[in-house]
Amino acid sequence: MSEEPAITLYRLQACPFCERVVRILDEYDIDYRSRFVEPMHSDRNVVKRLSGKRSVPALVDGNTGVTMSESGNIVEYLEKTYGGEA
Repeated sequence: MSEEPAITLYRLQACPFCERVVRILDEYDIDYRSRFVEPMHSDRNVVKRLSGKRSVPALVDGNTGVTMSESGNIVEYLEKTYGGEA
């Protein structure tokens, strides 16, 4: 039985901001789980409960206890936390 990934990405299908985060997760070979959210902004209550906003992408990192939204912030966080030194 495999363990669930510690990172969950809340996203929309074909969202360019979400895809930016997915590219970084894949680039760093980070195991994560995708949760696709409701297309209607006002119906994204799950995301609002987690991050305080209804915007996506939203990332929850169970390894560090970090929850955040905004693709630029998430990419920066992933690079600093999982990118390692070049």
